Amino acid sequence: MSLPENSTATREATATRVALVTCAELPSLPEDDRPLVEQLRAGGIIAEPAVWDDPTVDWAGYHLAVLRSTWDYLARREEFVAWAATVPRLANPAQLVAWNTDKRYLVELDMVGVPVIPTSWFAPDDYWQPPVTGQWVVKPAVGAGSRDCGRYQLSDPEHRRLAVAHVARLQRADRLVMVQPYLPAVDGYGETALIFFADPDKGHLTYSHAIRKGPMLTGPDHPDDDLHRPEVITARVPSAAELAVARRAVAAIPAQPSRLLYARVDLIPGPDGRPLLVELELTEPSLFLSTDTGAARRLSAAIVASAAARAVAGDRFVDQ
Repeated sequence: MSLPENSTATREATATRVALVTCAELPSLPEDDRPLVEQLRAGGIIAEPAVWDDPTVDWAGYHLAVLRSTWDYLARREEFVAWAATVPRLANPAQLVAWNTDKRYLVELDMVGVPVIPTSWFAPDDYWQPPVTGQWVVKPAVGAGSRDCGRYQLSDPEHRRLAVAHVARLQRADRLVMVQPYLPAVDGYGETALIFFADPDKGHLTYSHAIRKGPMLTGPDHPDDDLHRPEVITARVPSAAELAVARRAVAAIPAQPSRLLYARVDLIPGPDGRPLLVELELTEPSLFLSTDTGAARRLSAAIVASAAARAVAGDRFVDQ
């Protein structure tokens, strides 16, 4: 008579395994992702953090690797993009990691009719002649959070000097520079972030929830600023105009809708009050799960469905 199998070991051997991909600075994930871990584990999923550049991680051993808080890739973007291409089952897919981690994607979205904040681009060898007045934002094309971003009142001689120095510092580091008008609506109305998750029943991203972010750029950039400056986050019900722009941006993502797991669309009202796109976050956005009681459940369902779809497709479903 054979001995009964260890039921716990059997369950673990057959359970769906999901890696929540993070960075070495946050090996246990940020607080905002904890509800997702709890929701996945409650559903019988083995969900665990995994650091993206840890050479000991066996990415092929996961049914799905979900990009979450890989916020240290900025100085190593090429390495990060190359790593993403080696992960067999990655969400969002590697092709979007390459596209979305360089903000020149805004040019493409603008060309297909998504209303984007007007942006001037300056390569390392370009000359920037600053405007004589107005408030302007300087930031790099490859960046996350508010690091290396500054706000300048160019009628102020000191701000003007600091803005020129900021552009020059980024150019010396061989970085593409973005210069945008500062939108004063962010000081009162704030920035609206609309979060979308894959809907297993519909096969594409659908709206989940939204939040308001208060202004973060209060003045010139300081090179030693933290990656993420303090934010004031509250739940928000988006306007019909914001939903329309967000959906237009999501529809313009250059990937099959069924391949997408999440998106975050950041908007600020322009001078005429109509929403303008700040960023379309597809790689490692904060999803503010704790601001909506059903958000973690909806994302968990999307992850489970995505992992199952890849399992059915087998080796043919490779996110390259």
